[in-house]
Amino acid sequence: MRSVLRSVPPLTGRLRTAVVAGPFLAVTVAFAGIYAAVSGRLPDPLATHFRYSGQADGFTSVQGFLTESLALFLLLGAVVGFFVQVRPDAPEVPWVIAGGYALAGSTGYVVCVTLLSNADAADVSAIRVPQWEVYLSLAVALCAGALGRLLVGAAPAAPRRPRGAVSRLDLPAAATAGWSRTIGSPPLAVLGGLLLVGGLLIGLFADWIASAGLLFGAAVSLPLASVRVTVDRRGLTLAPALLSSRCRFRRIPLDRIEEAGSRHIACFAEFGGWGYRIRAGRSGFVLRSGEGIVVRLTNGREFVVTVDDAATAAALLNTYTDRARSR
Repeated sequence: MRSVLRSVPPLTGRLRTAVVAGPFLAVTVAFAGIYAAVSGRLPDPLATHFRYSGQADGFTSVQGFLTESLALFLLLGAVVGFFVQVRPDAPEVPWVIAGGYALAGSTGYVVCVTLLSNADAADVSAIRVPQWEVYLSLAVALCAGALGRLLVGAAPAAPRRPRGAVSRLDLPAAATAGWSRTIGSPPLAVLGGLLLVGGLLIGLFADWIASAGLLFGAAVSLPLASVRVTVDRRGLTLAPALLSSRCRFRRIPLDRIEEAGSRHIACFAEFGGWGYRIRAGRSGFVLRSGEGIVVRLTNGREFVVTVDDAATAAALLNTYTDRARSR
């Protein structure tokens, strides 16, 4: 597949906008067409939620289901479009568009199947959706995502800085210094907030057990949305900005550091996504593509973190590492 992608030039301008919006417009048209075909045969309310066994256990009015479905398509399309417009040249943009295709395909399939399952139903409580429909929706999502990735073409080439020599900070022997920056992910903060609000609403008005998954997702997403990176005489520390300084994601002491440097880091090309990532021979905390600290550990592995002013942090870390060795 990589050879196919390399042969397709990256999309730009209006053509990319059309590709981004295409799947959401397609599922909206398909949904409207199916509704027009079966509107006279639909009960009111509709069975819109089903247990794992396929038995209907949730019901919504026809008008409410139409409004919610169209609003969902609009929201998903707006979120994907926002990500693409904010950083149009980021190397992860093609995968964001592919994810939009997968979301559009899966959600469109689900709402269309829901309409067709309700058509001509005399008793909505007796409606059943077979389990194979769930697996088929996953297959539709994978196929749609692959199509989107092919249509968007090759990822834009990210400018890379030469690694160069590892630098040191000119710090007097008796002096100490510290360096700290906060890295944030607005999309992750929005996601965590939505999960938290959704979990609280479901817990208050329905069932706390049903909201446990959403609340757990919020508890994981919100601390990761803003992280403080610190370099001092103790080494490199990553701690959530929203929690106490005693809560740390990772601390690398000086005796485990061989040397530190800085370079451009591509999230998807190198680590396959955002967050705390683990790969063969390396790991890292990456919330975006761009400048980052690269720490080579004494065991031969690498640890990276994307943050602004990474060169200064790496230089200070090397200075403290040299001091620790000299002792």
